[in-house]
Amino acid sequence: MRYVPVAFLVLLAVAVAAPGLVAVADPLAADPAGALAPPGGGGLLGTDHLGRDVLARVIHGARHSVSIGVAVTVLAVSCGVLLGLAAGLSPKWLDEALARAFDVLSTLPELLLALLIVAITGPGTGNVIFAIAAAQLPNYARVIRAQTFVVRRAGYVEQALTFGRSRWAITARHVLPNVLGPIPVLATIGLGQAVIAGSGLSFLGMGPQPPAAEWGAMLAEARNYLRVAWWEALFPGVAITLTVVCLTVVGRRLQRRFEGRTP
Repeated sequence: MRYVPVAFLVLLAVAVAAPGLVAVADPLAADPAGALAPPGGGGLLGTDHLGRDVLARVIHGARHSVSIGVAVTVLAVSCGVLLGLAAGLSPKWLDEALARAFDVLSTLPELLLALLIVAITGPGTGNVIFAIAAAQLPNYARVIRAQTFVVRRAGYVEQALTFGRSRWAITARHVLPNVLGPIPVLATIGLGQAVIAGSGLSFLGMGPQPPAAEWGAMLAEARNYLRVAWWEALFPGVAITLTVVCLTVVGRRLQRRFEGRTP
């Protein structure tokens, strides 16, 4: 059972990279005559209110939903590492200012902060990615800042200073590689959070727009048909849940390995 989350994530990666290998049907092909067919009657997972194959849309929707999550994680990690390093290596007054900003942003729920940013910048996939990344950024920045305080007092850093190495060289060669240890763990868990946040904003109509096969958008379309076609909403919801759960499980295992505990 311990390998089930990994196996699911491998299958998910295949669906993201080449959904056509897993789903034969066209996720955008509508067939009004076959609309709202139950699972097994009009396809393995049935059809939606426009007669589109639900299985094909769930598989192709992985590309949109997971790609948003990956883009959010890359942007949040990159900016968080830079700001965390800047805080940890800056004069005390600047470090305190950045630390207080991180603390204030961290007190706000990520989805609420992302929703506020999207309300200001406007809907769209790019704005959703920026908003969620801005909401997650303080989590990475605070960890990198704390790691930087530890590493910059290490003996090898002080020795490099005595040898006359420039601060830029010391940061690039000694500090940065040694503060990135917790990032894979945080990024794995953060990816799951980004997927569910992206789907939530798409459900509210702020992400990819219909007829795009995106899990949150699929749930939004299906909410008016819950009484007559439960499968239209069930399977995108299951996809989101399994993705977040598996990413969280793998992230926790990585955390135990990082902390030296038995996985």
